[in-house]
Amino acid sequence: MAVKLRLRRLGKKRQPIYKVVAADARAPRDGRIIEALGSYNPKTDPATVEIAEDRALYWLGVGAQPTATVKNLLSAQGILYKRELMNKGLTEEEITSKIDIWEKEKEARLEAKRKKVEKKQTAAPKVEEKVEETKEVVVEKTEDQQVIEDKSPEVEGAASEKPDTEEKKEA
Repeated sequence: MAVKLRLRRLGKKRQPIYKVVAADARAPRDGRIIEALGSYNPKTDPATVEIAEDRALYWLGVGAQPTATVKNLLSAQGILYKRELMNKGLTEEEITSKIDIWEKEKEARLEAKRKKVEKKQTAAPKVEEKVEETKEVVVEKTEDQQVIEDKSPEVEGAASEKPDTEEKKEA
C-alpha cells in the first residue's frame, strides 16, 4: 500500500481549512485516511500550520511520499531539515543546535520581508505624487500638439482652400 502525506479539505465555500493526513494514494482526496497529522489554514495572515512533528517523521521514515504542498509545509516547519540531519547520523544535541540556528535565520528573513513591505507602503504615496506630476506634463504636451495641428493647415496653404468651400456652400 502506497501512503501519501496530503491535504484533506474541510470548511465552507471560500473558507478552506485543510487537515494534513496520511492516506492511501488510491483513496479520494476527502476519502478514508490512515492518520491525521495536523492542520493548515491558509486564510489567516500569516497562514496557520500545526503539524505533529514526531508522527510526520514516522510516516516519512516508513516511506510515505508528501505531495508538493505538504512538502512545502513540512519544509517551512523545519521537519524535512530535521529528517535530513537525522539521516546524516548527528546526535540529538547537534540536531537541536542546528535547528535553532535555522529558526533564527528564518526569523531574520521574515523580519527583512516585513521591513521591505513597510518600506514599500511608506514609499507608495511618493510614487502617486510623481504619477500626478507626469499626468500634468502629458496634458500640457497634448495641448501644445493640438495648437501645432491647428496652425499647420494655415502654413501649408489650406487657407486658400477655405474660401472655395465657402463659395460652394453659397451656391
